Formats: sequence, C-alpha cells, structure tokens
Amino acid sequence: MTIAIDNVSKNYGNLHVLENVSLTIEDSTFVTILGASGCGKSTLLNMLAGLTPASAGRLVLDGKPITKPGPDRVVVFQQPGLYPWLSLRDNIAFGLKMRAPRKIDWDLVDQLIGIIGLTGFESHKPYELSGGMQQRVAIARALVMQPRVLLMDEPFGALDAQTRRVMQQFLLNLWERIHATVVFITHDIDEAILLGERLVVMSTHPGRIALVSNIDLPRPRHWEMMLEPVFLDLKRQAMEILAV
Repeated sequence: MTIAIDNVSKNYGNLHVLENVSLTIEDSTFVTILGASGCGKSTLLNMLAGLTPASAGRLVLDGKPITKPGPDRVVVFQQPGLYPWLSLRDNIAFGLKMRAPRKIDWDLVDQLIGIIGLTGFESHKPYELSGGMQQRVAIARALVMQPRVLLMDEPFGALDAQTRRVMQQFLLNLWERIHATVVFITHDIDEAILLGERLVVMSTHPGRIALVSNIDLPRPRHWEMMLEPVFLDLKRQAMEILAV
C-alpha cells in the first residue's frame, strides 16, 4: 500500500494554502507532518481523507485517485467527538453498527478495549472518562474499522502536558503492535520526532515541504531519546525551518 501525493496545490480563491506538494508514504510507515498553524498540514490531511479536493495535482492510494472518503482511511481529530449518550463500548462499535448492524464483531471491540487499557470501563459514558481516556476511545473507534491508513489531526493538541505525554507513549506502544500506516499532524517538534519514522516539515505562505527525513532512532521509543544526537540534530533543522 503506497500513498502518492503528486504536485498537489490547494487554493481558496486568491488564498494559496498549498503549493506543489509531493510526498510518497509507504505501507506501515508512521509519518509525522510538522508545521506552524496555517501551513496547510490539516488541509493536506483532509485531502488524503477525501474530504477536500485538490486544486491541482493528484493524491493516489495504490494507483487509485483519492476523490472521496472511504473505509480504507479513517481520521482521528483533536476532539474525540464521542456520543455522550452511548457507552464506551457502543462508541467504539458505532462505525460497525452504521456499516452492518447485524454483523458487529464484538470480540474485536472487546479486544481493542483491552489494547487501549480500558477494560472495566465498557459501560461508562464519555463524561465519566478523562480527556486522555476519551481520546483512547476515539482511536479505538477508528481502529475497529480496520483501516489501511490512520489519519491523525493533532489528536493530542487539546490535552494538558502530562496527559499528552502519556498519550504519546500510548500511541508509540500501540503502533508497535499494529504497524498501521499513520499520517500524524502536529505543530509540536518534540512530538513529531519522538513518534515518527519519517519527519516531514512544512513551511508556510503557501505551504510547501521544506524537509523530509528518516528518523533514525531505535524502537521502542522513550522520552530519554530527546537527548540523542539524532533527535537534537533533527530538532535543530526543524527549528530553523519554522524559525522558532
């Protein structure tokens, strides 16, 4: 499974959001896209999801143009967007119910509840869960659809610093188990380098790709790696591009 972003541009009238963006994403790769607010990274993610058309160029998944949403791509947004009247278990199964109400794989739902570490909370409503727990449910709701590509739009951006770090480690551990193709949008430099296998840094006005680099840190990852020379060198390069 390969995603090809080929010379893509996006305009809204006279506003040029993205210009001549090209990128190849290989199967089972965790790619982090880093950029300041307004660089077009979320617009690019929405185009990968099929929610927004490109103004020029094309986006292709396994040789087929991406022109609309599909079950092979699922988005996790910054806000969990859980249904407050449904239990944790039913929130995770919601997409399955919409697709085939009589063929819900409850074993898979329960397996995912175990994977996200929330066994025992199956009957809890969203308001009874912490922010980090709610976001775990949102991730499980995406994974239960068994997508080929997981698109994550700053999923930890609304969390406090401590919870965010816990969720980053959770996602690292989860990816080690599932090895899905992940495209992860963030404006946090440390987060982008810690999580990804490949780092994409975008410049602004209009958004362009300024850097694509492999992140040569061993796995499993942990926060002590922030002191590694590879980490610090990539951070320096990203800071120069973002001018922070």
